[in-house]
Amino acid sequence: MHFHVPAAIANQSWRAIAIVTALAAIGAVALYSVAGGSGSPWAVTHIMRFSVFLTMALVMSYIPPDTYKPLLIPAYGASLVLLLVVLAIGQIGGGARSWINLGFMQLQPSELVKLTLLAVLARFFEMLPPRATATFAGIWPPVALTLVPFGLIAMQPDLGTAMLLLLSVVFLTFLAGLPLRLYIGAGLAAVVVIPLAYFYLLLPHQQRRVTIFLNPEADPLGAGYHITQSFIAIGSGGLFGKGYLQGSQSQLHYLPETHTDFIFPAFAEEWGVVGAVVVIALFWLLLRWGWQVARSATTRFEQLLAAGLTCSLFLYISINLLMVTGFAPVVGIPLPLVSYGGSAMLTVMLSLGLLMSIDRKNRRAVR
Repeated sequence: MHFHVPAAIANQSWRAIAIVTALAAIGAVALYSVAGGSGSPWAVTHIMRFSVFLTMALVMSYIPPDTYKPLLIPAYGASLVLLLVVLAIGQIGGGARSWINLGFMQLQPSELVKLTLLAVLARFFEMLPPRATATFAGIWPPVALTLVPFGLIAMQPDLGTAMLLLLSVVFLTFLAGLPLRLYIGAGLAAVVVIPLAYFYLLLPHQQRRVTIFLNPEADPLGAGYHITQSFIAIGSGGLFGKGYLQGSQSQLHYLPETHTDFIFPAFAEEWGVVGAVVVIALFWLLLRWGWQVARSATTRFEQLLAAGLTCSLFLYISINLLMVTGFAPVVGIPLPLVSYGGSAMLTVMLSLGLLMSIDRKNRRAVR
């Protein structure tokens, strides 16, 4: 007797679903620990949010990618309106006015604008004749579309998210075929602008983040406290860790922001190098799947959107890991799916829904 699995189920992106579920489960385990062995206030909410957002991603996966095209400009416009609302009445957290309180979660519109911007740019480059990509007509619209949300996010001020947005666009536009000389020119300009920005644009606490990144031992109990405690947590975990619920840095609250930005050191302290490698391997598998979806896509829009979303996720993961290991300044970037945070998880799962939608179309094209 042969059991026939319906095509709608068989064609689902089960590999990606398994990977994100494993990462969310690791997040729940870590959040339970950093709360002192309690499901509240973070672990249970984390699981509930993930369940709702995964259901949303599964529903999105059954919607053909072309269906989203008419919605892209309105969605981009709506995300800009939300950024303006944040500047007017948003809640302040971590020194930035970045949040809108929805009651059941704190919404960070800068997360959503990154998604809508990448989708709009993918659509723009699909509609643009290939020969026009390297011309002025192919350059100024992406620049204008990016500078508006970049400026609004920088005004919050949330330079970490603003730079993430900019870097995501750099990846997508490069893949779209913009000439290399533009990026070389922009890099040379950045070398001149960055010192000026440090002295004249950064706030005092942002300047401290940069100087402490270069030398955290200079102020181990002040501005360098976060990264110093992160080093201690990761180093003390050793190969196999101190054991579940046994992490002294997190349990005794020496390590700050353990439920968001510094969840990885808290996890590494208890599970050691082995646990840390498992987390990194799962992220690598997720990024590899996303890149395969992009390479298999049948239209320019789907190729660029899938590649842009995958690159954006790569930036999120790598910047958080570089930050907690002292290779990048502390900029308040959570670890996707593992850290506690509704907006970050919502953005990742929306990206996953779009990627699974493209993946489903790819599978149908192969048959």
